[in-house]
Amino acid sequence: MTTISLAPVPGTTFPFTALIGHEALQRALLLAAIDPGMGGVLISGPRGTAKSTSARALAALLPDSPFVTLPLAASLEQLVGTLNIEDVLRDGQVRLAPGLVARAHGGVLYVDEVNLLPDALVDSLLDVAASGVNTVERDGVSHQHAARFVLVGTMNPEEGELRPQLLDRFGLSVALHNPADAAVRQAIVRARLAFEVDPAAVAARHAAAQAEVAASVVRARAALAGLEWPDSVVHHAAQLALAAGVDGIRADLVMLRAARALAALQQHGSVQVSHVDAVAELALAHRRSDHPASAAPPSRPAPPPPSFSPPSSPSSADRQSAGAAPQDAPEGDWGALPPEPQPMARVRSTGAWPPKKA
Repeated sequence: MTTISLAPVPGTTFPFTALIGHEALQRALLLAAIDPGMGGVLISGPRGTAKSTSARALAALLPDSPFVTLPLAASLEQLVGTLNIEDVLRDGQVRLAPGLVARAHGGVLYVDEVNLLPDALVDSLLDVAASGVNTVERDGVSHQHAARFVLVGTMNPEEGELRPQLLDRFGLSVALHNPADAAVRQAIVRARLAFEVDPAAVAARHAAAQAEVAASVVRARAALAGLEWPDSVVHHAAQLALAAGVDGIRADLVMLRAARALAALQQHGSVQVSHVDAVAELALAHRRSDHPASAAPPSRPAPPPPSFSPPSSPSSADRQSAGAAPQDAPEGDWGALPPEPQPMARVRSTGAWPPKKA
């Protein structure tokens, strides 16, 4: 279900419609492009599964869309913007230097290895992605500007996970895997090799399909505001969220917005229950409870507390002299052994020292 990402070809972008085995990812990216307010797309998968290739292909598909990459070493000021100190020193005017979110406005902001970013940086990024507005406040100066972009975050689960609070902030998610079918793997390799040999020819073959998909995204964006959710659709989304055991209602909201975007993409006049079913896994996969209460294994009864009353049975020494096996006790847990009375005898002289004179 994945595409193998080989060395990128300088100055070219692999066509979005040429991706093989990426149907779920392509749908998620298109839905996020139609309604970026959903919170973007989180792509998880091992190395070489075309995560970055897919994000770049989406940016190339959309008209006049910048592609901005957030580096791992970026600071909060580089992300959201900061004061331009040079202007302050030169003419005393306070001006704001825009950050990466301003550069990504109208395009795609790509975050590779988002699970390795500081939580504060990811939290601020998700805030801007969901609201579409960036607010910068420095030294009593507040400035707002539009920052509407498609957020695409990628991660390799082998390198660590995102906290559940941050996972929930991503709108949609797709998990990629290495292709297990030999025919799919061969088709992926042939498509990539053909692109490396002659990228212009591959782009020309997919030009018509690319233009059609790009036009459908533009139409869907225009039709989005005219679609509403019937009560049956809202009820169905709530039932799916409850069955998945998710926390909060963000899953319901994302499902409904994604279903509306899919209805607009397919040029339907209303949102239907089938649209919710088609996008439910994209919205629930990273929010679903791994251990729902109904599926929890039964717990073993706790062992009875140890008794410290004098035993009525024979002592350990008596049992050992009779050939009985000693009681088992946890290794090192000496407090679990019941106390045993021991006989006391008067100490007599061994003759090693002479008796004390009166």
